Amino acid sequence: MSQYETMYILRSDLGDEPTDQAIEKYQSILRDQGAEDLETQHRGKRRLAYEIGKHREGVYIQMNYSAPGTAVAVLERAMRLNDDVIRYLTIKPEPEAVAPEVVEA
Repeated sequence: MSQYETMYILRSDLGDEPTDQAIEKYQSILRDQGAEDLETQHRGKRRLAYEIGKHREGVYIQMNYSAPGTAVAVLERAMRLNDDVIRYLTIKPEPEAVAPEVVEA
């Protein structure tokens, strides 16, 4: 399984309960697809850098997890079909490079 990081922006006019329901929905989708080590960070409401579909603010959510590649496709499809999600982006972070050991002759 690979490590992934998904950041998505929800509409700011949703309210607390629908926001929590959306977060739980996407967490359960990942768990159903076999994701492990799921960490979710609620980044809060922030102003967008530019207007997206008449939205000036959004609620930022970040999820870090280990999952098979097929889980990402299922998650992104669910986000694409939901009007409450303004934008989403999934990246596969590069593994941290290990510094070579210094060998003394």
